[in-house]
Amino acid sequence: MAPQTFFTNFTGYGKTGVRLLKIKRRSTLYHEIKELEVAVELKLRSKKDYLNGDNSDVIPTDTQKNTIYALAKKHPLDSIEEFGLHVCKYFLDTHKHVDAVVIYINEAPWQRVKQGGIGHAHAFIMTPDVQRFCEVSHVRGDEPKVFGGLRDMKVLKTTQSGFTGFLKDQYTSLPEVGDRCFCTVVYCKYNFDSLAGVDFNAVHKLVKDVIIEDFSGPAKTGEYSASVQNTMYIAENSLLEKIPQIGNIEMVMPNVHYFNVNMDAFGIKNDNEILMPVDKPSGIIKAGLSRQPKARL
Repeated sequence: MAPQTFFTNFTGYGKTGVRLLKIKRRSTLYHEIKELEVAVELKLRSKKDYLNGDNSDVIPTDTQKNTIYALAKKHPLDSIEEFGLHVCKYFLDTHKHVDAVVIYINEAPWQRVKQGGIGHAHAFIMTPDVQRFCEVSHVRGDEPKVFGGLRDMKVLKTTQSGFTGFLKDQYTSLPEVGDRCFCTVVYCKYNFDSLAGVDFNAVHKLVKDVIIEDFSGPAKTGEYSASVQNTMYIAENSLLEKIPQIGNIEMVMPNVHYFNVNMDAFGIKNDNEILMPVDKPSGIIKAGLSRQPKARL
């Protein structure tokens, strides 16, 4: 029997969990900070390290870690997307045998402490309302690709939400409800069709603001949500309309349940005033929206 031949489908290696805090001293007392967690993935032209144990082309992952620290020191780090583009360019320019680079960055949600409405010069507070992230990839000879996003944005409204008219079968026990508490934890990832003139920080803020606005509705009246699915679609549609550089967007919104506590045994009527949070199980709803139709496999 002839020996079998196997083919390498893909290779890649890198460093994950590279954490850093950069302090930008605008003056002796006035500082700005960025705390990041960075992951690097490299694809080399040769596979001889895998096939033959020849490490002569391998850039050690410890070197990659040190590179991130050095580039963070030299780069203004105004946005994580710009930093990701810079790191990709460095590896491609410096190491000609690197065919592709992917950079993943999570930014810690630090905000400046405010005292009497005034931002403190150098004190900050962690506000875990939303986690910003990005993914930047650059294949040699191609244009770089940038994805931005946010996760862990927990939002809740106490009314103006319902779920009715759904399919019912022999196992259905869920009652229809025209007014309920609606809570979800938003994950949103978007990619840029064009990078020309993009203000990544402004886009991130607008994405966050639009999702909250479409979830909440007008401040004094709110807006009715017929389902998580419909609310998600409305937000995605708004984002594509308002940010022309974004080509497609995907969102995940679990339905985080808050159930009315039955107090009948105590002789107490509880009309959705005392609710019990239930983490699991939860519904999970996801959708993607793009400007151009996607080819189906």
